[in-house]
Amino acid sequence: MAETVLYGIENCDQVRRTRQWLRAHAIAARFHDFRRDGLSREMLERWLSHVPWDALLNRRGLAWRRLDASRRAQVVDQASAVDAMLADPTLVRRPVIEAGERLLIGFSEPALRTTFEIAAP
Repeated sequence: MAETVLYGIENCDQVRRTRQWLRAHAIAARFHDFRRDGLSREMLERWLSHVPWDALLNRRGLAWRRLDASRRAQVVDQASAVDAMLADPTLVRRPVIEAGERLLIGFSEPALRTTFEIAAP
């Protein structure tokens, strides 16, 4: 399998949970921190070729709730969602995991087990 990359922010609970799961299963993954390492339009477009924009945009998080209502109302399609996520990378649902041609959004142990072909205990 090609390199596995875990995208997120250092202090996100779901990212920490995923990193811990990967370590526990001896899966090497490079960590890319949105705050430290950045987020590009190309990354978002690559991910959006796998998932719809509303699956990638985190509307449950604090960053979304902090946006004023008029700004939230402007996010109506993929282009406006990409612009919002580029302006504030913490609007991206985390973690994002690229494992070869597979893309996982959010922490899901069953999805991780399937992706990395690990049998359930």
